[in-house]
Amino acid sequence: MTRFTDLGLPKRALSAVEKLGFTSPTPVQEQAIPKVLAGKDIIAAASTGTGKTAAFLLPVLGKMEKRGTGRRKPRALVITPTRELAEQIAYTSTRIAKCCGLFSTVVFGGQSYSPQIKDLRRGTDMLIATPGRLTDLIERGVADLSGVEVLILDEADRMLDMGFLPAIEDIVSQVPAQRQTLLFSATIDESIQKNLSSLLTDPDIIQIAQKGETARIVEQFVMPVSNNNKAEALKCLLDEKGHDRVIIFARTRNRAEDLAQELNRSGFKSECIHSDKTQGQRKKALASFRRGDAGIIVATDVLARGIDVPEVNYVVNYDLPDMAEDYIHRIGRTGRAGNAGFAVSFVAQKQLDRLEAIEALIGWSIPIMRITSFDIDMGQLSKPSRRDKAKTREGVSKKSAKSAARAKRYRDKKKQQKQADYDYTGYGDLRRGKKKRKDLRPGDEPPSQQRRGQKRTGRPKDARKKTRQKKR
Repeated sequence: MTRFTDLGLPKRALSAVEKLGFTSPTPVQEQAIPKVLAGKDIIAAASTGTGKTAAFLLPVLGKMEKRGTGRRKPRALVITPTRELAEQIAYTSTRIAKCCGLFSTVVFGGQSYSPQIKDLRRGTDMLIATPGRLTDLIERGVADLSGVEVLILDEADRMLDMGFLPAIEDIVSQVPAQRQTLLFSATIDESIQKNLSSLLTDPDIIQIAQKGETARIVEQFVMPVSNNNKAEALKCLLDEKGHDRVIIFARTRNRAEDLAQELNRSGFKSECIHSDKTQGQRKKALASFRRGDAGIIVATDVLARGIDVPEVNYVVNYDLPDMAEDYIHRIGRTGRAGNAGFAVSFVAQKQLDRLEAIEALIGWSIPIMRITSFDIDMGQLSKPSRRDKAKTREGVSKKSAKSAARAKRYRDKKKQQKQADYDYTGYGDLRRGKKKRKDLRPGDEPPSQQRRGQKRTGRPKDARKKTRQKKR
């Protein structure tokens, strides 16, 4: 078995390994660390939870020379897509840097500029940043990247998905061309190769996980459940499988909030995390989960990537994700660092297309989970008929569409009748002054005029006047 001492790490980096409690390197660490120490550019792809962060922090900080504590430019720059991931990297970086006699600084959005500006002006050895906040600090003249020797792009595929390519290009233009570049990603696809490969020089490729490969230690199951019965199924699942250290993924922020409130009302202790939560609220929720005060976190995909939540027993996909790749990152929250874990996905009939995309990506059919306290609905795994799928362009149900069509036919019929009232040749000529009423044949007048004519012919105009005068 390979040991960290076999990878060529300096002594101070090895002391950090000991303090972090690492026993043996993961595959990505085993392959990446020697190449980073040798100064090579690399593109590394590995599934979530395989130790990518330490794979670049240990060799970069381990080989960096100590240069005092005065004002100095950062020599290593880590760009990462989210605040949560930036904080996670900063937490590990601080512990490794301390063992190496170095300093690291983290900057990200959602917090005041003042303390971050002060930290940068004091000087640092490694800067960890999100693209948006770093771009702002560069424009303010605070972040000087002219001394960067190592550039690390973490979760590169996610940054491209979030539209950070222009910001990355602006940042890279501030970094010296002579540098070492490390690109870490969950997947290596055409987008990575097209947009980011030009930033590297003759990179070595480390392919630990092919696209769509999940952590094999995570057992995966599906439960066919209608949307109306998901809440009941979830409570039964939590009662039967345990409700301690569980992450539940919902599709939208409102759905996550409603579900967390419903679980709390039912006696489960849960916290909620989504993009509308402030940074302080997210940290508080995660701290509560880590301490064990709350056994459940209900979250959107903001938690799927980049947040290290240790010892998660299992994951529940209350709603399947829109993108099959996000399923990989969701279930990767459990089964980390060699620990066992499993994932359960609720599947309703309308989500079968998403399930098929996930199974095509991972390469196998996910088995069904049955629990004693809830009867699953196998009918949800049958594709709806074309009749059931019928929708209008606005997404209205077929029944509503029929009602709308019936109303339209009624309006069209009334319109046609009204037009027909004035399409008679005889009556048209009468309106144009070419005929007199006495010249019309019976039936030439439209029905409405025929009725009016009957009323008028029954009592002459002079007779009606005389009647009114008598009443007075």
